[in-house]
Amino acid sequence: MITTIALAAFVAAACAWMGKRAISDHRAILAKRRELLDDAAKLLPNVQISFAPDHLPILVSRLEDGRQIRVELFADTMVTRRLPQLWLRVTLSELRECNRPAIGALARPTGAEYYSLVHDMPEWMAPPETGTSLLMRGDGRATAWQVERAATMFRSLFSDPGVKEAVISPRGTRVIRQAAQGDRAAHLFLRQIRFAVATISVELVNNAIAEAKSLSEALAAGQAITSVYEAA
Repeated sequence: MITTIALAAFVAAACAWMGKRAISDHRAILAKRRELLDDAAKLLPNVQISFAPDHLPILVSRLEDGRQIRVELFADTMVTRRLPQLWLRVTLSELRECNRPAIGALARPTGAEYYSLVHDMPEWMAPPETGTSLLMRGDGRATAWQVERAATMFRSLFSDPGVKEAVISPRGTRVIRQAAQGDRAAHLFLRQIRFAVATISVELVNNAIAEAKSLSEALAAGQAITSVYEAA
């Protein structure tokens, strides 16, 4: 009887310790998530920092010309045959709506990209040849020159396998890049989402911002030509 009681007490104590340890580990993971963009925040002037419900950081700032830049992280666990992905999303918002179509490309599409803007575009386009499968779509308003110009930009961008999505739209541009991949052991055995990265590199954020700027300028010549014809 005494042995049974002692065993039950030991099991209860072990379960309580494991529960406390799990809670402590979870809190530590969330605290580390909040620091992932701390280095990148130093790059941006007058940056505003907030946090998503999963504690991943969101940075909002403005470029010298007044346009808003939004840098954020989000976790993707939708594809069960793959490790969780941590994506970096950079969105550049124009000061006013531009006279250009919406065109975008998505690398290695599975149909499970809930965050993708490309999936919502109605017109299918022939993607440029790259080293990976690519889905290219638009809103149906692009001229032949604009399609060709966008395809050229996408061919260059997606030569880097870290780029997941690139979008040009009248209101702005967006680039999504891989920031980290989930820890295999934590995902396979504990079903936890852990990313073995302490901070997102400044270089990665800088590259994504530069790419968003380049996409914004990609159809500028076409916009100028259209404006001339409209004025005439």
